[in-house]
Amino acid sequence: MREYLLTLCITAAVTYLLTGPVRKFAIVAGAMPEIRARDVHREPTPRLGGIAMFFGLCAGLLVADHLENLNEVFVNSNEPRALLSGAALIWLIGVLDDKFEIDALIKLGGQMIAAGVMVVQGLTILWLPIPGVGLVAVTQWQGTLLTVALVVITINAVNFVDGLDGLAAGMVCIATAAFFMYAYRIWYGYGIEAAAPATLFAAILMGMCLGFLPHNMHPARIFMGDSGSMLIGLVLAGSAISVTGQVDPDRLNLFSGSERSTVHQMVPAYIPLLLPLTIIAIPAADLVLAIVRRTWRGQSPFAADRGHLHHRLLEIGHSHSRAVLIMYFWSALIGFGVLAYSVNSASMWIVLGVVFLSAIGLVMLLLPRFTPHAPRWAERFVPPRYRRYEEPPEESAEESPEDTPALTEPTPTAAAVPGVNGATALGARSRAAKDGKVRI
Repeated sequence: MREYLLTLCITAAVTYLLTGPVRKFAIVAGAMPEIRARDVHREPTPRLGGIAMFFGLCAGLLVADHLENLNEVFVNSNEPRALLSGAALIWLIGVLDDKFEIDALIKLGGQMIAAGVMVVQGLTILWLPIPGVGLVAVTQWQGTLLTVALVVITINAVNFVDGLDGLAAGMVCIATAAFFMYAYRIWYGYGIEAAAPATLFAAILMGMCLGFLPHNMHPARIFMGDSGSMLIGLVLAGSAISVTGQVDPDRLNLFSGSERSTVHQMVPAYIPLLLPLTIIAIPAADLVLAIVRRTWRGQSPFAADRGHLHHRLLEIGHSHSRAVLIMYFWSALIGFGVLAYSVNSASMWIVLGVVFLSAIGLVMLLLPRFTPHAPRWAERFVPPRYRRYEEPPEESAEESPEDTPALTEPTPTAAAVPGVNGATALGARSRAAKDGKVRI
């Protein structure tokens, strides 16, 4: 575990330290597109954050290659080189798109080629555990098609959800944390070396996201762009592919009986592996809804719009930060709920806990304009919108207006503006001018 944590910290540190210089480079290179109709930010913001994330990936793999225990992953498997090759290709396509905005079909073709590069080098699905049937071996063509489909779907799911500051990096980090805990349990708990590459990839991916998040939280100073969103989507898919169909259920020795019975009882544990979209279910649902919505309107599935889930949260009154936190909450609930169910599927407490937390999440969605206030002793530690403002004292009747200095009205919070809550990017902000007049 210590070597995984060291790899994670090195990856996060390299990504964090490089993001600042990359931001300056993006500004000089002109990678600051004009604000589009579907964007929620107000000022042009540089992209190309994926450059720092890619070098963080390279640093993580380089450090792991020189660690005693993790070096065996590079000696016994070609999967790290396969992942790096596919990541380099998809990253290059993303950098070109951030600068020149290439066609969507060209990007789709690049995603398929990147997945094909990984398949050629051995990062592919070999067999699938099917409930009620057993272990089913797939042919080379079937494994290739499944791998390419999984990579393309995951990349686009992450790319579609990258619409708010810190949203994509945070959700992928949460999903990867759940996946890391499961892969580490298989590798360390049961001594199955086939799960070691997936555990390493998950640790590096968490480091990439954690290192980039401080620069990307609202208000973001830099965006990851397609060079970052497609990159982390590919690494997440590669982590799942690395272990899916390569871990024999019989080696877990959890159940006695036939292989068919073992696979049937191990279905909850294989949900995060066979379908990584279950731990990023929010981006996957957003992807499906976007395709249905656009094709229903007669548009291309790749046509951009403002109908994503995070856009809808802003429209109903949630602030930018609160919309991101709600998406984090649901991602964590689904990811760690599935993880807990895979560990002990017979526990009723897990089901009750998920139901209770889901009810809390629904209440959060139904109270978009509720702004909590911090205690007075903690007001200096919270953003201004969570502080209480006192009414100005009334003017004395004995004082003349000429002798009394003008009282500056308190700056109203965004919650006081109808339809706007907190720092929502869709509504106007209130500013107090120097002359004491409030302008909306």
